[in-house]
Amino acid sequence: MSMAKTEDKPAQEAKQKEEIKEESEEEEEEQTFEQLGLDPRLIRALNKKEISVTKPTPIQRVAIPLILEGKDVVARAKTGSGKTLAYLLPLLQKLFASSGSSRKLAPSAFILVPSGELCQQVHKEVSSLIDSCKVQLKAVQLTTKMGVSDLRTALAGPPDVIVTTPACVAKCLSAGALQSSSINDSLEILVLDEADLLLSFGYEDDLKALTAFVPRRCQCLLMSATSSADVDKLKKLILHNPYILTLPEVEGVKDEAIPKNVQQFWISCSNQDKLLHILALLKLELVQKKVLIFTNSIDMSFRLKLFLEKFGIKSAVLNAELPQNSRLHILEEFNAGLFDYLIATDDNETKEKEQAGGSLAESRKSKRHAKQRLDSEFGVVRGIDFKNVHTVINYDMPLSAAGYVHRIGRTGRGYSTGASVSLDTAKSVTKVAVREASSGFEE
Repeated sequence: MSMAKTEDKPAQEAKQKEEIKEESEEEEEEQTFEQLGLDPRLIRALNKKEISVTKPTPIQRVAIPLILEGKDVVARAKTGSGKTLAYLLPLLQKLFASSGSSRKLAPSAFILVPSGELCQQVHKEVSSLIDSCKVQLKAVQLTTKMGVSDLRTALAGPPDVIVTTPACVAKCLSAGALQSSSINDSLEILVLDEADLLLSFGYEDDLKALTAFVPRRCQCLLMSATSSADVDKLKKLILHNPYILTLPEVEGVKDEAIPKNVQQFWISCSNQDKLLHILALLKLELVQKKVLIFTNSIDMSFRLKLFLEKFGIKSAVLNAELPQNSRLHILEEFNAGLFDYLIATDDNETKEKEQAGGSLAESRKSKRHAKQRLDSEFGVVRGIDFKNVHTVINYDMPLSAAGYVHRIGRTGRGYSTGASVSLDTAKSVTKVAVREASSGFEE
């Protein structure tokens, strides 16, 4: 009898600890944006955007208070975890407080991104928040395609926030549209969004040139989906004793490359049968719309589009060969629901193939590929906000586990659910690499 009691006591203590842990987790989950210290104007703006103010994401719960305190922050969290609002909300709140200060000769905040598409999306997001808050702040988007006179006009005032690429900042400095001394006097916040891509997109020299003018008092924020040597290099280059936030630390659980709210399916088939399989998936509506289909080459994306059209399935293609205005128009139509199937070329995979092919690939490059190289700021796997994608189909498998993770990150964003279907041609190396990054496949 006494033994039974001694066994019950540890069990009761363990149960009490578990209950305390669950209560603390519930309190953390129930934390609101208001409790994070956000300005009521920003909370009203979130309500207008139909964002639940009672459910900030894990990265937002930790990053927002630190940024409001003026800390340098490195935030690593998977795609769709809310990193953009995690820095935009406190950034705007800090500008609310300083907007009436002495006249500045340069913007107070720089948001640097790797691609033109992401530049437009971040600018749209920050402009929407400013409009909803009804404050006297101005945000502008700058691109390398703008002429010097247009850059000067956009920077006249100056605006409070600029959203651009590092290459465009370098262009503004060389053309005299921005003065290094003005940046040193005025810059308060520097954000590097998708930091793990900035160096891989060839912006290292541009960033090094800018950091020479960034004042030590400037608050620096570095947002990234992955950890890499490039991210570490940027941390050493720009940040001063930053707070390092990763999703595993924020949630208190092991980070998952693929979230549990995304179902993963695998169809093993020959290369010749892939068209048949994707036709069956789409024509019989075996997957939920909207659907994002990834290919590894531009040629394959057009071939797939023509094939689907033969069976009355309307789709569009998105790749680096298209002009930026065309890409933006296609993306807007897809997000608006004008068609349900978008075939996107993963240009990173194409570049890897070209590099692996060596001189033989060089001799076979066409004008199409030359066009593709001209727009180095385009990236379809990262930096594009595809709205309400329920299914991702890998028509061509990515060449790496990281590529797979980034593709699947296009669905299951935030708290929504999603699914992925991969058509595999028995390439065991690819399959093993992807399995290392994820689990829970159904074949």
